[in-house]
Amino acid sequence: MFRYYVISLSIVGLLCSCGFRRHKYDNPITKDTQQPDKVLYDKAVNDIEHGRFEVARITLNTLINTYDQSEFLAKAKLAIADSWYREGGLHGLAQAEAEYKDFILFYPTMEEAAESQMKICQIHYKQMDKPDRDQQQAIRAEDECRQLLVQFPNSQFRPEAEQLLRNIQEALGESEYRVGAFYHKKNSNPAAANRLQRLVDQYPLYSRADEALYELGDSYSKMGTRFRQRSGEAFARIVRSYPLSPLVDDAKKRLQEMEMPVPEADPAALALMKYNQEHRDKGSMVGRSLDFMRRGPDVRAASKTGSPAMENVRPSVPASVPTPAGATGFNGEVTATTVSGGSALDTQPDARSNPSATGAIPGAAATTPATGTGTTGTQGATPGAPAAGATAPEPLPMNATYQPKGKPKKQKKPKKGQEQQVAPAQAAQPQSQSSTPQPPTQKQ
Repeated sequence: MFRYYVISLSIVGLLCSCGFRRHKYDNPITKDTQQPDKVLYDKAVNDIEHGRFEVARITLNTLINTYDQSEFLAKAKLAIADSWYREGGLHGLAQAEAEYKDFILFYPTMEEAAESQMKICQIHYKQMDKPDRDQQQAIRAEDECRQLLVQFPNSQFRPEAEQLLRNIQEALGESEYRVGAFYHKKNSNPAAANRLQRLVDQYPLYSRADEALYELGDSYSKMGTRFRQRSGEAFARIVRSYPLSPLVDDAKKRLQEMEMPVPEADPAALALMKYNQEHRDKGSMVGRSLDFMRRGPDVRAASKTGSPAMENVRPSVPASVPTPAGATGFNGEVTATTVSGGSALDTQPDARSNPSATGAIPGAAATTPATGTGTTGTQGATPGAPAAGATAPEPLPMNATYQPKGKPKKQKKPKKGQEQQVAPAQAAQPQSQSSTPQPPTQKQ
């Protein structure tokens, strides 16, 4: 009996979560009026709250097309985007992103513009994959969250966007660290150093940045004495920027073995690590056991404070790649500008496109001076082309018929068995009325 009640309650809960419960709309209009456009808007909002998204979009499009001067026009366009966002799915989220971007483009000064940008960030944040998979959605989410912080710096969504950006960079840092750790374990030290160096420079708030720095210093130490200074800088950075790391003692020993000074801990970095350790979300035992069923990355270890990285670090060249002598590399940016003033195309027109300007004869081949002499010769002429100064042959008219030179070939005599079959066929054919004279037939 108890089992029957439990199953019944579960079914009721599922039915309530599938659409019988009303989900209140986020951006309603509280103005009480009976204007036709307001009536249409209220009807569409009611449909959105009850999950009738297609009907709501039809009603909102009717409002936009019929009352193009309505005061609810911007709200109607935002409601269309919200309906796609609530509908979900790959198609729905893609449509919602396009509608939100249109709303920001047409109404950038409204308060809802920052909310639209925040939802665009969340669209890509919800589609993020695990660190060992494609990180395209994480990169898109990082760009959109940065756009919110740059375009709407005083928005109420700024703290939430900063935390989302720290979570995103935690996932991207984990993906980069796994590649660098694989190269380090494989003893591919130049590749490991290149990956780990960019990781610690790009994402200093990454939760395992101290481990990445230790493996970075170890990779540089295995690459010879030429990289001794870089190895010492990596170990010193652990002591200075991550003073609560369990690798601090090992880093100090490596610095003492290399006879390099041991730096003091940074007080700001110490306070940052204390705050993150106290406020880190460890999760429950059940949640950790079900992590394999999670689609997105695990960002519980992400930093809860600090400024996230707002610019991308340029990828460096691995240390194993030799640098040519005297080459400093290209560190600038490629730009395009409009050419001003005259150019060689204006002052020296191409002779092939304008033969009358140079007096050249069409079809005549150009000559080149002979090697070792100052006179003009024909050694550089194209084989088979007419000599310089010779006139080109006149082209044939379009309706001319090609007549081969020489005597016409004799036709073969038909055999006895073929004469009787060919003759009636030739007699049945009417004579052609063309004006071209036919050659006389030979007597057989």
